[in-house]
Amino acid sequence: MFVWVMKVNPISVFQTILSGAFGSTNNATQVIQAWVPLILASLGLMFTFTAGLWNIGMEGQIEMGAIFAYGIIRIFEGSDAPSALVITLCILAGIFGGAIWALLVGILKNFGGVNEIFGGLGFNFIADAVMLFLVYGPWKPEGVANGSTKMLESRFWLPQVEGTYLSLWALGIAVICVILVTVILKGTYFGLKLKAVGKNNKSSFLLGIPTNRYMLLAFVLCGVLAGLTGALQVTGFNHVLRNNISGGYGYIGLMVGMLANIQPLITAPIAFIFIALSKGAAGLGIDLKLDSNLAGVIQGSLVIFVLIMDGVRKVLIKRNKGVQSG
Repeated sequence: MFVWVMKVNPISVFQTILSGAFGSTNNATQVIQAWVPLILASLGLMFTFTAGLWNIGMEGQIEMGAIFAYGIIRIFEGSDAPSALVITLCILAGIFGGAIWALLVGILKNFGGVNEIFGGLGFNFIADAVMLFLVYGPWKPEGVANGSTKMLESRFWLPQVEGTYLSLWALGIAVICVILVTVILKGTYFGLKLKAVGKNNKSSFLLGIPTNRYMLLAFVLCGVLAGLTGALQVTGFNHVLRNNISGGYGYIGLMVGMLANIQPLITAPIAFIFIALSKGAAGLGIDLKLDSNLAGVIQGSLVIFVLIMDGVRKVLIKRNKGVQSG
């Protein structure tokens, strides 16, 4: 509809986006590279969505994961420590940073009565402030004023495909996480109990499920994947710490999660489509004189359409039950 209003051929828009995303090997690897952090962020949100929670603080958790990861690498700069050991510690530190930041939101909700949406947003602002303080303060390299730290030593990078920034190690980690999250949520008692907590908190508590503990675990597991995202941004892709390192993946992950309807396997292709739209839309301004933000309009429209259709479906089901009972 938006394309018709702007008097542009929708087929041309689709072709331009497709070419921008997959028109060359370099473009395709950039799509896959960006898919990794988005799928990890989206998978983390599967835990909180299942528990009936809205973890809006994912952006801050990614940033804290990146900060912790970069901090560990700084400790070993100039040392003779094995690269594999440092990279492993970097990733573990990132996971820890993200998990702690998410846990704080959960503690505020469970024991302070603070809604997780407001708590998450508050911690996002704090993480932003910490990031800005570090990259413009103690971690700022001399003669640089672009809001980033100095580049990591290449030996602390995850191995990459030659000529690209794509790390097959990071891609492999993402694929493994898709499988693990699917198994945990769909094939374990923990996943079943977490779903029960999300469906009806009070009933779950009466049935003996420690609801507070499960909600905290949902936040922690979400934070683990957010922190992993931040760590991979540092050691796998960017190789610096910068003030926009979260890349908006936390917020885009919310849209992906809503479309996936808490189905981890479905999350993977949806995240891929979203990234392809974002990357492919970069050529709209050059070829069709359209703003690349059209990709965001399409993404948001998809989410709204699916939510409306889901609401209509629930209303129809409710009406049918009423007719049958009558």
